[in-house]
Amino acid sequence: MKARLNMSNTDIDRLRVIRNVLDKKLTQLAAAAILDLGDRQVRRLCVQVRSRGNRGILHGLLGRSSNNQCDPELLGMALSAIHNPRWQGFTAVFAQQKLESLHGIVLSDTTVRKLMTMTELWQRRRPKARHRAWRERRDCVGMLIQLDGSEHDWFEGRGPKCALLVYIDDATSRILHAEFVTVEDTFNLMRSTEIYLRKHGRCVAFYVDKDSIYKVNRQATIDEELRDSDPITQFTRAMTELGIEVIPANSPQAKGRVERSFDTHQDRLIKELRLANINDMAAGNIFLRTVYIDDHNRRFAVDPANNTDAHRPLLADHRLDQILSRRTTRSIANDYTVRFEKRFFQLFEDQPVRVGPKDKIEVEIRLDGTTHLRAKGTYLRFKTIEKRPYRPHLVAQPSRGLQRDDPRTKGVGSTPAKDHPWRRLFLNGPHRVGLAPSVLSKI
Repeated sequence: MKARLNMSNTDIDRLRVIRNVLDKKLTQLAAAAILDLGDRQVRRLCVQVRSRGNRGILHGLLGRSSNNQCDPELLGMALSAIHNPRWQGFTAVFAQQKLESLHGIVLSDTTVRKLMTMTELWQRRRPKARHRAWRERRDCVGMLIQLDGSEHDWFEGRGPKCALLVYIDDATSRILHAEFVTVEDTFNLMRSTEIYLRKHGRCVAFYVDKDSIYKVNRQATIDEELRDSDPITQFTRAMTELGIEVIPANSPQAKGRVERSFDTHQDRLIKELRLANINDMAAGNIFLRTVYIDDHNRRFAVDPANNTDAHRPLLADHRLDQILSRRTTRSIANDYTVRFEKRFFQLFEDQPVRVGPKDKIEVEIRLDGTTHLRAKGTYLRFKTIEKRPYRPHLVAQPSRGLQRDDPRTKGVGSTPAKDHPWRRLFLNGPHRVGLAPSVLSKI
């Protein structure tokens, strides 16, 4: 019984042309033009068909295993490692890197992707095509720092939910600073920015979104319009004093380097924290500084167009403890007290500058929680009092028509005399009509 060959239509057409060459009906050059092959390939096919028959037109490894296939035992070891519950959600590239670094299993990402696809551990996601306008990177490190935060369950329920603040350089895509904070608010942002400033210096500009931390999303008041000044947030005010420009982006795609990086962090960083058994922010911040940031920059950072560092040093006038603070304007009361958030501050008599009632001063709340009062750029001397001093109410004096021991004065503040204008115009006039008898009996 003859063996049955499974040929495609292309193989059948190619076999017919080769048979015509063997039967001297076509030249090798003509067959090469028909099959869109080289004449050497046509001669090779003729030799195969002459020696092996019709099977010679097929590939020699058809139906057989590849000579370059991976070791099945090695693939089994890789598959058992990938099936670990702690590896849930790993992408093919990240899984390939972890197989090499943790288990010493060297495979290509294509092989790992095929393994994960066959076992339904990974499915291809087709991104939607979107139109974007390309923007040139800044030339130097420190010219533009893209700053943003992402609130996420970074510890997958093993620890509290928190936010990750990331500072990415636009010229190189390097993470210059990253930190876990409880919530993305003004104080946490200032604390993290202080660490960045002391480590790298003052950048030229921060590229941020239009969150209320960075931009005041309201119309200017009448006083602000008269001063021809736009309202700014505490963070923007602090950066302005440091000579750093704060640029709000018009869309998330405009600061795409930091926005896209959170896709990577929410994929890789979560799994790295899981593998390292990290369950709190303190350990997470140590892991960021010692392991993750360096590894991320080594994989994804690029060289800048200009090697000059645009960061500027902090100057002697840049008192970060004073600049990175929350400032609010308050007025001095007549008793030289200032009220702020249900607290009272008593100003001392001797001050470095002259201040008086109804003068405007600044209440400065620093990152360490201390409170300071400023007027005309000078700090005032004061003390904190728990509550406003007790002020007794004025005791009502009896009227001219009644004696102090008159029983009618008990329980009332004052009773008008009989010749009081109120009696003449109201009680003895036309308004007397309609008064209750109980009231008339007391008159």
